[in-house]
Amino acid sequence: MDYHAARAALEWQMELGADEPIGDLPVNRYEAVAEVPKPSAAPAPVAEVAEVDPVEVARQAAASASGLESLAAIQSAYEHCEIRKGARNFVFADGNPEARVMILGEAPGRDEDLEGRPFVGRAGQLLDRMFAAIGLARTAHHAGEALYITNVMPWRPPQNRDPEPDEIAMMLPFVTRHVEFVNPDIIVLMGNTPCAAALGKRGILRLRGHWSEAFGRPAMPMTHPAYLLRNPAAKREAWADLLEIKARLKGTA
Repeated sequence: MDYHAARAALEWQMELGADEPIGDLPVNRYEAVAEVPKPSAAPAPVAEVAEVDPVEVARQAAASASGLESLAAIQSAYEHCEIRKGARNFVFADGNPEARVMILGEAPGRDEDLEGRPFVGRAGQLLDRMFAAIGLARTAHHAGEALYITNVMPWRPPQNRDPEPDEIAMMLPFVTRHVEFVNPDIIVLMGNTPCAAALGKRGILRLRGHWSEAFGRPAMPMTHPAYLLRNPAAKREAWADLLEIKARLKGTA
């Protein structure tokens, strides 16, 4: 068969619907192994993502602060605490940073979150009256009559829940640096969360009224004003704690 005859036969078969040429012998397709082309180059190795230690990041960040203003800017930019995502404002501090007495609270509530200052709601108003009774105020200019107020957690937790231990651990380097800059004579640990952060203990009803040491300074645990609003009978014990603070200030003047 010449070329022209072979081509005419092929075209005739295509018109009949043939779509695949066949050989003289049958082919077992199940035994046929497709040859997989080899890749031209090995895939690039996937880089391992280093695990971040939020506490170490906080420690390094706090250590880089040069003063209270710098510390506030650095802490407000700290991204590893999920609580910050649901808060309206960063609540740093209030009062006179030259004060001899530093109050360390728990975390902002609704009013504090809205205003951006610690202890401004009903509990804050009671706190102001309590310390005014022993001659101290956040608005005072003289260090001996002044208060400086901050919290362990600068953002409001969801539903006003207590901060978790890992969240407290993240904030502790910032709190420690905060105390170093203010350098108070006395620290008041207002509630369970400050006691957990500064003393590693909880149980404020057991701890209150007993002097301890926090951040290298005398510390007095006290029940939170919010607790006193719910339990007015406990104000008598709070008054005794305030008198202890007054006596300590007088003795170290």
